[in-house]
Amino acid sequence: MFSEQEKEALYKVIYTRRDIRTFLDKPVPEDLIPKILHAAHHGPSVGFMQPWNFILVTGEETKARLAWAADKERRALAIHYEDQKQEQFLSLKVEGIMQAPLTICVTCDPTRGGSHVLGRNSIPETDVMSTACAIQNMWLAACVEGLALGWVSFYKKNDVRDILHIPPHIDPVALLSIGYTDHYPARPILETSNWEKRRELQELIYHEHWGCS
Repeated sequence: MFSEQEKEALYKVIYTRRDIRTFLDKPVPEDLIPKILHAAHHGPSVGFMQPWNFILVTGEETKARLAWAADKERRALAIHYEDQKQEQFLSLKVEGIMQAPLTICVTCDPTRGGSHVLGRNSIPETDVMSTACAIQNMWLAACVEGLALGWVSFYKKNDVRDILHIPPHIDPVALLSIGYTDHYPARPILETSNWEKRRELQELIYHEHWGCS
């Protein structure tokens, strides 16, 4: 189905993709945005429910309010760490909303498809899982187009709902900052900062049942 060159390209993108926090003051070409959104929209979804929506944010005032929500939560989370660990946490650049020319809020609608969706009736959280698949597609598409993408994961959902006028039943799953960068690290930022290390894959694989290696 695919040539060796095409297969190698896919794995290269998977291994190259990074969560980026530093962006250049350079606009994202308008023709690339639909490509990234189409990639997201072709992500797999349980019961083909397609629970996602995408809110594109470029206005400075709205980005500033989202950045405030992220920083507020970052400072609140800092109390969970002590001494050097807290200093290290606060020194990490955890979001680049104000730098990035575009932020996309990816939402999940738990009512999409009605009261009966194949698969969701048994496992309700498959709607969020499906939305995560769309986000991964966006990430890979952005990477292959030479764009940087950062997932902002610190915020209170109700803050984002208020800022973006999102209905109460809609879940704002992710804020994704997108733009260009001059710093695309070879390894994840949290790995190079010694916050965490990549686990050995072999230690995560069991056979036949849990705990059997």
